[in-house]
Amino acid sequence: MKRKDFFKKGLAGLGTIVAVPALLSACSTEDSEDIKNTNDSNDTGSETDGDCSLSPSETAGPFPIKTPSDLVRENIIGDRSGVALLITLTIQDQSDDCEPLSGVYVDLWHCDAQGDYSEYGGTGMQSTNYTNNHFLRGRQTTDANGQASFISIFPGWYNGRAPHIHIEVLDQNENSIRVTQIAFPKDICDTVYATSDYNGEANTLNESDNVFSDSLDGNMLDSITGNTTDGYTLLKTITV
Repeated sequence: MKRKDFFKKGLAGLGTIVAVPALLSACSTEDSEDIKNTNDSNDTGSETDGDCSLSPSETAGPFPIKTPSDLVRENIIGDRSGVALLITLTIQDQSDDCEPLSGVYVDLWHCDAQGDYSEYGGTGMQSTNYTNNHFLRGRQTTDANGQASFISIFPGWYNGRAPHIHIEVLDQNENSIRVTQIAFPKDICDTVYATSDYNGEANTLNESDNVFSDSLDGNMLDSITGNTTDGYTLLKTITV
């Protein structure tokens, strides 16, 4: 899907999102914050083949999507509030010289601004019961450029984990190819978490996180651009 068509289709009906984003211009806003990470580390969390490193293989966590085929959508916000976030992922195939991988499924999920997940709850792990909700979860199919995009909000955090997004890539037969996670730079998180919908500074650093501590370079997003008023745009390449 062309980027301009994505915005026309996806930004309609954003509901209660805070600061309905000027995401069409967020990438070029002169006073936007811009963080970039060059992912060329051969750390122990990534398998390597020349210059093309597999994205770190990570746990799907305790809150994976239960029925992803029912959640094919670009706008995954639902009724949640928070700072707008456009996520664009590029999936590439290590076995094919890291060429873009088209026609595969990308499942994405993360917690809301308060650190809660949909489809779960009412337990010691998450007291708030959202078992009948499906916010902040979605599935897209990669285009000819290997890309899939989601309109969401900036994820919050919960005790014991650094801020993160879950990703699973599946082939056309829905066989899992890779499960991984995306990490965020602390300064951007601190800025977002100072806004009204969030719970303040996260209590777990990336370096102390039990998932990211041995694979942070491979998990860190490639770039994030924007601000808390207009929203942020996140780019990440996932190698499978």
